[in-house]
Amino acid sequence: MKNLANSGEMRYNHFKYTYEVTNMVVNDKLNLTMLCDFYELTMSQGYFATGYKDRIAYFDLFFRRCPDGGGFAIAAGLEQIVQYIQDLHFSQEDIEYLRGRKLFSEEFLAYLADFHFTGDIWAVPEGTPMFPNEPIITVRAPAIEAQLIETYLLLCVNHQSLIATKANRVVRAAEGRTVLEFGSRRAQGADAAILGARAAYIGGCHGTACTISDQLFGVKAGGTMAHAWVQMFDTEYEAFKAYVEMYPNNATLLVDTYNTLKSGVPNAIRAFNEVLKPKGITKCGIRLDSGDMAYLTQKARKMLDEAGWTECQISVSNSLDEYIIRDLLRQGAQINMFGVGERLITARSEPVFGGVYKLVAVEGDDGSVNPKIKISENVAKITNPHYKKLYRFFGKDTGKAIADYLAIYDEAIDDTQDMEIFDPDATWKRKTVYNFTAKELQVPIFQNGKLVYELPTLEEIRTYCQEQVDTLWDEIKRFDNPQTYYVDLSQKL
Repeated sequence: MKNLANSGEMRYNHFKYTYEVTNMVVNDKLNLTMLCDFYELTMSQGYFATGYKDRIAYFDLFFRRCPDGGGFAIAAGLEQIVQYIQDLHFSQEDIEYLRGRKLFSEEFLAYLADFHFTGDIWAVPEGTPMFPNEPIITVRAPAIEAQLIETYLLLCVNHQSLIATKANRVVRAAEGRTVLEFGSRRAQGADAAILGARAAYIGGCHGTACTISDQLFGVKAGGTMAHAWVQMFDTEYEAFKAYVEMYPNNATLLVDTYNTLKSGVPNAIRAFNEVLKPKGITKCGIRLDSGDMAYLTQKARKMLDEAGWTECQISVSNSLDEYIIRDLLRQGAQINMFGVGERLITARSEPVFGGVYKLVAVEGDDGSVNPKIKISENVAKITNPHYKKLYRFFGKDTGKAIADYLAIYDEAIDDTQDMEIFDPDATWKRKTVYNFTAKELQVPIFQNGKLVYELPTLEEIRTYCQEQVDTLWDEIKRFDNPQTYYVDLSQKL
């Protein structure tokens, strides 16, 4: 009986904990300050105990290689970082949990009880094309503050930059055709679905199937029917007619439940003729979710045109990515819209962005900035030291991005003079850059713990992203073997 009682108590406590955590999530009360790697807390207590609590440290957040072997990545996730920094605190429940671990001193716990961010953060705006080893975010803050925010900054940037980058590849493959994000049900959790839709919109998708992302961020949600709708009725035609009658101004019919060309398209045409034509409505659509998309869309287009439905749009879905979309268009597929799901929302071809957060400098007691470097036998893991500024050079004659330039924070860039930079593929070669304008990419986000950056709207971010990608040469935007973009360090650095 004792064991049964203990088992019942355990189940009750588990239910109580699950309810409380779920309730915190539902009511937006989950304290994300605790979403950190445990070593950040043990290191922070070490800084506290050894006199490094107030030592100013500089950290860079950057990535080492572009996903999918691409030529660039799209930075995203800054808005969620801003919200996180503004709410950075340890609750009494957090302190009690940490006290229960019996690892932390009462003095350190008292420090955490009054914890908030007081440092500086610079970042590139969301939607900026970025290249390996460039700082997306730079943090200058007391050591404990800079260390404790590592995990959340990385997860925000790693996830949304990955999805925005993948979305941009997919959208470019579609060559101006509409691309919708369809992946919520295959995402790894609710946040991945919700924020993934946001990131996909930044990367260029036109909308999403995820309703809550529309509610929260204004990413336009849309959708029509599943195969279950067609199967629910006695006949395919009855299903189509009922749907068109209910949604005459948004009539897109899924035509591949039984046989696309023998029943699906003919029944769609019949429903359009009987319901839409008398109303004078010419806008409608069909969708395919299976089969040989190139062949079926060509045949369907011919059938629709011959029936007078020349404005009927054809959309397709089913495990699409940039390569399949590119091949379909090369094969003459007649497609107006792509719904891209699992391979976009999970970035299935390369599902890890690989961003890292590294110490690059520490301030001395006299305010001097002392660079720090990580050395490794793996050359890719050697860090670029120092507090740096990141510049992008644009040709005055073309408006195109020529090169990026990392300099020490106190260096001045003179874009009225020609400059020499190294060839990234052969460091013994040099390239002269001339007739250019230099733009500093990072902007201040927080100063002394206060937000100084006006967050743009999601629509503004998406437009900015498109404009900035347009500044890249086509050779850098190739999916396969893209030209390596010039990124050089200043001679002083």
